[in-house]
Amino acid sequence: MKKGIHPENYRMVAFKDMSNEDVFLTKSTADSKETLEVEGVEYPLIKLEISRTSHPYYTGKVKLVDSAGRIDKFKNKYDKFKKKK
Repeated sequence: MKKGIHPENYRMVAFKDMSNEDVFLTKSTADSKETLEVEGVEYPLIKLEISRTSHPYYTGKVKLVDSAGRIDKFKNKYDKFKKKK
């Protein structure tokens, strides 16, 4: 390994999956302004939209997304900007 290219500020950080409130601790160099207390110890907090505990690939549960409804909503919202012929 090359010397001097790896960060030296590794510390324990709490990662919180916001979709299911799961929290896990691991070492990281990620910056955070928020903190979270886990078992009486305060850790920097990184919020995640999805993690291994909520991703369908790892959980085996498929989450249905109403993509057709979202597309219709988008079209209806921006219909008023269409040029009239």
